[in-house]
Amino acid sequence: MAFESLSEKLQNIFRNLRGKGRLTEEDVHAAMKEVKLALLEADVNFKIVKKFIKDTEARAVGEEVLNSLTPAQMVIKIVNEELISLMGGEPAELKLKPSDEVTVIMMVGLQGAGKTTTAAKLGAKFKAKGRNVLLAACDIYRPAAIRQLEVNGEKLGLPVFSMGTDTAPPKIAEEALRRAKETGANVLILDTAGRLHIDEDMMQELSDIKAAVPVDVTVLTVDAMTGQDAVNVASMFSEKVGIDGIIVTKLDGDTRGGAALSIRAVTQKPIYFAGMGEKLSDLQEFYPDRMASRILGMGDILSLIEKAQEEVDLEKQKEAAKNLRKGEFTYEDFLEQMRQMKKLGGLSAIMSMMPGMNGINADAIDESQMNRVEAIILSMTKEERLNPKLLNPSRKQRIARGSGSDIAEVNRLVKQFEQMQKLMKQMGGIMGKKNKGLFGGLPGMGGGNPLKGLKLPF
Repeated sequence: MAFESLSEKLQNIFRNLRGKGRLTEEDVHAAMKEVKLALLEADVNFKIVKKFIKDTEARAVGEEVLNSLTPAQMVIKIVNEELISLMGGEPAELKLKPSDEVTVIMMVGLQGAGKTTTAAKLGAKFKAKGRNVLLAACDIYRPAAIRQLEVNGEKLGLPVFSMGTDTAPPKIAEEALRRAKETGANVLILDTAGRLHIDEDMMQELSDIKAAVPVDVTVLTVDAMTGQDAVNVASMFSEKVGIDGIIVTKLDGDTRGGAALSIRAVTQKPIYFAGMGEKLSDLQEFYPDRMASRILGMGDILSLIEKAQEEVDLEKQKEAAKNLRKGEFTYEDFLEQMRQMKKLGGLSAIMSMMPGMNGINADAIDESQMNRVEAIILSMTKEERLNPKLLNPSRKQRIARGSGSDIAEVNRLVKQFEQMQKLMKQMGGIMGKKNKGLFGGLPGMGGGNPLKGLKLPF
């Protein structure tokens, strides 16, 4: 996640505060100084940081906080609230017209920000809500952009309107709107051309498109990895073309993430969505409270649940839960769970969204090993996967040869799987108890952390 470094630093700062018991103004001031440095290192705009620290410290040194029984927790609560406020407070909805009218959305941004892919992702979001979407290829300067939009549209079942590279973008937009009305589409998404930098020609073309068709929402796509440049780009587009909201892409990457914390405050425009991966389904509604919670290491269980509802095979999960209640856990179950985990972005992504997952060191997990583990399990027969007790030495030798693994790897997996079986039987007991669901014994859900100390096979 983009805020991993910032999150780690803030958690260390607050851990030190908790260790002090009662706090003095000096303690709060010193902590806020460290928070300031952490935010600046995360590439948050300097003016934004200055105001954030001023507002937070003014609240944190109040008598109500310093004299409270849990002053450190009160300070964390205030920082959380100020972070939420910084990112806009309430989530912003990209509002559409009634379904009997066409909502025209114009996507703008610099080349390389992921605008074309994001246009398709956005279309898929609206399609899932029952809208009829038409994508329009208005980038005539980059033929690959037209093809990219067509390929993504085909994958998502979205029609794409294109007139090639010889027609002016305003004319393409006009014809696309006419096609939308003829075919009953009620959301038209215009994928416009980007440049490597902002120039007058690009801005004029965007203005010409707005003059040609009644654009209802102008959405700016910015790349979180460009840091402060993303904030500068947002400011210039807002000033010269006018934007209604923003989509921040690549927030899952190795980036400091300061752009997402700065853009809302600098432009006063809401962030609609965040791109959290390369898959066409990896576009999430931007919730300031959930993002603040993740930054402070409190997890984001709601987003995890929503992603699971979209990605996970419900019937297979019901079957797995049924087996778990019986206290059963086989290699077949394990294989299915690994595959579902991959759909959710991998174990480290899941852990980053779960509260109280400090029992496992995410850095120690080599997720590439999941493929090796999968190869070993797939080299087993169906009977062996369903009945692990069948795995005698000769069978293990065959499995090692079939998966291109060392016998030691197979033995290690078997031993670690046996540990997991014991854990799953315990969890099956928890699930079977009256008024106890699975989450009653999961970390951060009212019980201890049953995963603490567990050695995972990847």
